[in-house]
Amino acid sequence: MKISLITPAGKSMRGGNRTTAMRCARIFRSLGHDVRVAHAYDGANADLMVAIHAWRSAESIERFHRLHPDAPLVVLLAGTDIYRYQHSNAETTWRSMEIATALVSLHDLVHRSIPDRFTAKLHVVYQSAKPLAASRKPHKRYFDVLVAGHLRDEKDPLRAAFAVRSVPEASRLRVVHYGKALDRTWRRAAEAEMKRNPRYSWRGEVEHWRVRRAYATSRVLVLSSIAEGGANVISEAVAAGLPVVASDIEGSIGLLGADYAGYFRARDTADLRRALLRVENDSGFLATLERECRARAPRFTPARERAAWRTLLREL
Repeated sequence: MKISLITPAGKSMRGGNRTTAMRCARIFRSLGHDVRVAHAYDGANADLMVAIHAWRSAESIERFHRLHPDAPLVVLLAGTDIYRYQHSNAETTWRSMEIATALVSLHDLVHRSIPDRFTAKLHVVYQSAKPLAASRKPHKRYFDVLVAGHLRDEKDPLRAAFAVRSVPEASRLRVVHYGKALDRTWRRAAEAEMKRNPRYSWRGEVEHWRVRRAYATSRVLVLSSIAEGGANVISEAVAAGLPVVASDIEGSIGLLGADYAGYFRARDTADLRRALLRVENDSGFLATLERECRARAPRFTPARERAAWRTLLREL
């Protein structure tokens, strides 16, 4: 089958949409399909379209539907579709959902946040990750807290840095942050935070292998986002055996479950500080998070993600 795979993220970008597109392309090709990845649909012949982002890819979705009204069309919902654009640009976002033969979400709770009329066509596909090639070896001098995500509003990216500003002097907590500042304001904010906060180190955008190496040397991952469509960094951390402390948003609860022990209140610096000090000083709590992450690892395997896509494509 010829699949047109549309992503709003260009080739030079390393963000979530581009990463998702490249992973989907690999999966579809492994299933025997002919895949063409593009930033926008140019009218090329295709048996099926998979479009990442209902709002940003709306023009491509509309054009494919107009040229191939009987062909199946899958729209993979981004976090900004669910938690921003269906409120600020509802007509365009919902039009893409209406056109779609199937909607794909990346966590279990998306059905709560989209109109009821679309939930029957919703399919959940967990993003996968591979385990580390070698055992984790966390730094001994520091208790490293890893933040892996671009600096933009939805990520609340400096929350972990704020949380370690006023920890006791004897604490070994250190926040190491990998991710691109998406505008000058965020760059200046990260640079200013490093100047005033010796426990925070912003490393900028790096190759993915360096982030995976950080999974091996860190003690915990913090995901402080205020909105997520299903962050792949959670599945990567879980697959790497790195425990997660996450804000209590739908996107994280929909991956880790309501009974996961490692949540803090979104935007709440004091609550995150308490969680991080507990992780550092309470070995039993850290062991609990490690055990609960191990229990969730099977849902994020490449085989499970591939099987979910195979089933959906066969149905279509």
